[in-house]
Amino acid sequence: MELTDNLKRVKKPDWLRVKLPTGKEYVKVRGIVSEHKLHTICESGNCPNMGECWGAGTATFMILGNICTRSCGFCAVATGKPKPADWDEPKRIAYSVKLMGVKHCVITSVDRDDLKDGGSIIWAETIKEIRAISPETKFECLIPDFAGKWENLQRIIDVKPDIVSHNIETVRRLTAQVRIQAKYDRSLEVLKRLDEADVKTKCGLMVGLGETEEEIYETINDLSNVKCDVLTIGQYLQPTPKHIPVAKFVHPDDFKKYREYALGKGFRFVESGPLVRSSYHAEKHIF
Repeated sequence: MELTDNLKRVKKPDWLRVKLPTGKEYVKVRGIVSEHKLHTICESGNCPNMGECWGAGTATFMILGNICTRSCGFCAVATGKPKPADWDEPKRIAYSVKLMGVKHCVITSVDRDDLKDGGSIIWAETIKEIRAISPETKFECLIPDFAGKWENLQRIIDVKPDIVSHNIETVRRLTAQVRIQAKYDRSLEVLKRLDEADVKTKCGLMVGLGETEEEIYETINDLSNVKCDVLTIGQYLQPTPKHIPVAKFVHPDDFKKYREYALGKGFRFVESGPLVRSSYHAEKHIF
């Protein structure tokens, strides 16, 4: 049965209540993002932690536009034909990071399979620009798989971010339905190549898509085998009725169980909980 055949809506449990974003810092960050025409995955991805993170004066910037060339069944980011790459974007992002005065920032991007370099040149330039004007700022890069074109991944390796994250998102069996154009083993290869280049690595996994507990443990084992350093595990939430429905709301006790198992497999940090997303508490994962 296809995941999208399960159209019955599962009622959200009490532990998934999210507070509305408020506060002076939230308003300040929203103003900067709007004024400088920046894209954030916080907004484009309907992140449930936007109020908490923006209220703390932090945000995850999304470069290379806000239209993705892929159509993953879980993701709220728009799919279609992206606009041409904006070569002024690295400077705008760096200036905004400086303006916010953040000690730690996260950069991510849409997939740009339409570009020969997969967007990796702008990725590298953004990192260089941030370092040039905010040398004290630590940052995480949440990268795509660059369609397995390893020369594009090498551009990220060459500029040596503090930590590089690449999300496997779901278990092997569900990858073809959840991530459509992605490949489970290719994501493992991305993390493996980063580790072999002495880059600290991080990965995100969603649960509640119809996977079994055994498959979750298998995925944790696979990530441990490629020496991934940091793991985040969170509940999948259906962003719109057109996306894959939630198969199950995983209980907080199960998230604790997965966290303990992952720590036992050697991960340096594990964030595991219903509202955890890949950039959640990112500032704690620099080591």
